[in-house]
Formats: sequence, structure tokens, C-alpha cells
Amino acid sequence: MLSPGGQASRDNFLLLATVFEGGLFGIAFLLGWILSIDPIAHWSLNTTAVAWGLIGTLPLYALFVFSYRAPGGGLKQIRQLLLERLGPFLNACSAPDLIYLGLLAGVTEEVLFRGLLQPWFEGNWGWLGGLVFSNLVFALAHWVTPLYGLLAGLTGAYLGWSLDVSGERNLVVPVLIHGVYDVLAFMAVARSYRAYAAGRGL
Repeated sequence: MLSPGGQASRDNFLLLATVFEGGLFGIAFLLGWILSIDPIAHWSLNTTAVAWGLIGTLPLYALFVFSYRAPGGGLKQIRQLLLERLGPFLNACSAPDLIYLGLLAGVTEEVLFRGLLQPWFEGNWGWLGGLVFSNLVFALAHWVTPLYGLLAGLTGAYLGWSLDVSGERNLVVPVLIHGVYDVLAFMAVARSYRAYAAGRGL
């Protein structure tokens, strides 16, 4: 079991994240083989995709900042959970570690949810059905509290929409949005945890 703080904690946390997220990547390709869907069929790294990915991160991160600072209610509960459960481990990580974790999640989760599941659901229920059903699964996979699950589902829908935002389907766009957003969010949680820990004398 992980315990917060220290080099061992940081190493174990990075290993656990790598194994878990790498497992999602493996699942995407295994299911893709079974369903005859190439999860990276629409991967094209180009300047247009990079631009859309970076621009698309801005509104998502702005909503994170707003919700993270919002007083009271379910958002406060989510903030407290992030601080207590993830804060110590993220704080033990260096900036390159956080960049690695964010981009790892962006690549592996988007390959599974937007590269595989969304096209598969689209094949059965059309574009809207693909967007809705793939993000119901995304919400359930991120279920911490009901509100967190709802926010995750809406975030997933935004990422699913971004798959086609450039006019040509490109998985690189949601991968970048997801990855860069996670990097910024992880850094914000780590900073908040340092202030939280200092205030409590931890």
C-alpha cells in the first residue's frame, strides 16, 4: 500500500500509474483487435492538431480553476478528496514527473475512450450515440463522487467533440487537451497541497 511522502512513495506512485495507465493502453489494442478497430487509426501529429489541442485546453483548465476555487458544496468535497488522496503523492513528484503522468494519462485514456470506444459506439448508434455512450463509460471509470462522475462525463464529451473539431478526425487533439490539462491540474493540486500541509503543520 502506498504511503505519502518520500522517494519510495514517489517511485511507487509513478510505477502504479504507469502499470495502470499502460494497462488501459493494452486493453484498447486488445479490444481493438477483437472488434477490428484500430485505436490509433486517426492519429496524425501536425501543427493544426497541436494548435487545436493547446487552444482546447484553455476553457477546460479555466473551468478547473473556477471549480477548484468555488466555495462549499460538492466541489469543496472533491477539492478535499484531491488534496488528501492525491496531494501527498503529487507533491512528492518533480515537475518532469507530473508532465509524464499527465501526458501518460492523456495518451492512454484517449486511445481507449476516443480512439476505440467512441468509434465502436458510433458504428452502432451514430455520432451522437458514440459521444454519449463512450462518455458514460468514461464517467463511470472516473466515479469518485456523483458530482465528480458528472463532471468527468461532461469533460469526456468535450474531449469527444474535440476529436472532430479541426474538420478532420484526429486523436492527437483530445490527447493533447487531456494531457496538458492533467499536467496543469496536477501541478495545481501539488501547490495547493503544500499550502494545505503547511497550514496544518504536516
